[in-house]
Amino acid sequence: RLPLRVALYIALLGPVAALLLYAGSDRWFYPELLPAAWTLGPLQEQLGSPRTREAILTSLLIAGSVTGLSLLIGLPAAYVLGLRRFCGRLAVLLLLFLPSVVPPLATGMGLNILFLRLGLAGGVLGVVLVHLVPVLPYTVFALLGVFARYDEGYEQQARTLGAGRAQVIWRVTLPLAGPGIIVAGLFAFLVSWSQYVLTLLIGGGQVISLPLLLFAAVSGGRPASIATLALIFAAPPLLAIALASRALAGGTARVEQQY
Repeated sequence: RLPLRVALYIALLGPVAALLLYAGSDRWFYPELLPAAWTLGPLQEQLGSPRTREAILTSLLIAGSVTGLSLLIGLPAAYVLGLRRFCGRLAVLLLLFLPSVVPPLATGMGLNILFLRLGLAGGVLGVVLVHLVPVLPYTVFALLGVFARYDEGYEQQARTLGAGRAQVIWRVTLPLAGPGIIVAGLFAFLVSWSQYVLTLLIGGGQVISLPLLLFAAVSGGRPASIATLALIFAAPPLLAIALASRALAGGTARVEQQY
């Protein structure tokens, strides 16, 4: 298994290592294996740039808002779709799945016309709403797996013991669905964070997120600056994955201690 693990680590960490080398290099020319000089200049330049800081804050605001809204909408939707059987359920699931297969350019062009008429184009609110289109399917389908194995008997026992609806949701439903909510929130954040086409179409060049800034740098920037922006772009998703993994591991450990 060792060669397979080594190959997996190289495949996963190789691109990150290359970005680190480029971001920290001052002079690196072929055929040199490593840079001739090292510097933190590109990182300091990007973090000191008001445009980069604004793009980071805008991306965090959009991705955080989309994550919260998608969970707020997707949790009750997945609860009903996972536990109830009703006429038209398959049609609803199909409609939820369609944004995942329709090209985002086609979706964005149609929504751009609608948002222009509604006055939502060119603002953060419009970008947040349009990000919900590709994000909601991931959120709902991630939570569907949770509620497909969900036992409503726990809720009935809580009601029998005198718990109100709010107490049942807060003390029973949310804790039982906690791991699925973490995974769904992680998917929502990652999908929204990486959106480029929809942000460009609806934002109209007025909402500058980090993906837009990165693509603009790729078209004519220096390799060190591009690598630095790519590392900054990758940092929040990696942090979110690490926090989600720790939360899931902590929840599993608590369950094992209870049993």
